[in-house]
Amino acid sequence: MTRKVTPSSPYNVMIIGQGGRLQYEAVIFCSSFRRNNPDFQGRLFVAEPQPGPAWGTSDPRIKHDETRELLQDLGAEILPFESLHFGQSYPYGNKIEALFALPEGEPFVFFDTDTLITGDLARVPFDFDRPTASLRREGTWPQIELYGPGYAATWKSLYDKFGLDFASSLELSQPDEYWKRYLYFNAGYFFYKCPRVFGQRFLDYAVHIRDDAPEELICQELDPWLDQVALPLVIHSLGGGREALPGGLLDGEVSCHYRILPLLYARESDAVVAEIEAALAPNRVKKVAKSYDPIKRMVYQGRGQKVRALFDQNDLPRREQAIRNKIKREGFWMR
Repeated sequence: MTRKVTPSSPYNVMIIGQGGRLQYEAVIFCSSFRRNNPDFQGRLFVAEPQPGPAWGTSDPRIKHDETRELLQDLGAEILPFESLHFGQSYPYGNKIEALFALPEGEPFVFFDTDTLITGDLARVPFDFDRPTASLRREGTWPQIELYGPGYAATWKSLYDKFGLDFASSLELSQPDEYWKRYLYFNAGYFFYKCPRVFGQRFLDYAVHIRDDAPEELICQELDPWLDQVALPLVIHSLGGGREALPGGLLDGEVSCHYRILPLLYARESDAVVAEIEAALAPNRVKKVAKSYDPIKRMVYQGRGQKVRALFDQNDLPRREQAIRNKIKREGFWMR
């Protein structure tokens, strides 16, 4: 019988940390995590890719001892992992390969590093037997060609490839050939009862899609979408789905996947803006974070508030691209 893990049982949280932008986003994540989860009973891991053939001559590890020490002072454990299948050619694959370094058989929650923790994770009723992922997404994949296969044929080819039941994945309240009818997530968070089981399934599906995609995908881009193509198949195969968590908590009151600082200031709530500024306010955090130009300009020098003034947060453009374009036109785009 499968053991059901309750929210009060310890579980692990993991993000990716590597040299450059992600190490500073990891500082934001860990600082906001500890502010809002002081009594967290599990372990907080910052998974760090190690140098190797998949990274060529580059070293993906966290730069500067001060950053590493700050992450550890904030309660994070630096978790090294090997990149055997992705690395420099597809850095999004870090979230797949890092799962193999987590303690086997222990429940986990993965968050993209560009996430702000805004509340107590104890409020989230994780059922680690039923995985799910973020529903804060747009219909970014597949991109339907005029004379090519539609949504149904494209997705069905993948379910068939891995021997999965396609019909049971459909949201029948949505119309045929509308993207929301088909299981699709943002990979900004996901969870399960065992990282090894989830990681092996994720790796197998992603590598097979990359190396031997069905002919229905011949015109489809898989970079950067490969992880989000494989993820719904993994979740469906492990008995999860759309409704495994109540709405309004992750990607809501408890976490915010802001993605890029200018987007955070443009579209998120006043509470989220206040939280990121509070997370970056302590002197020991500021000493490290101000080394990253987008944080220095957007947060410490007030440029984010100028971005915020460009938009009515209660009447935002429907498409994210329109928000991005306006920020870029005004000269405030930074990443």
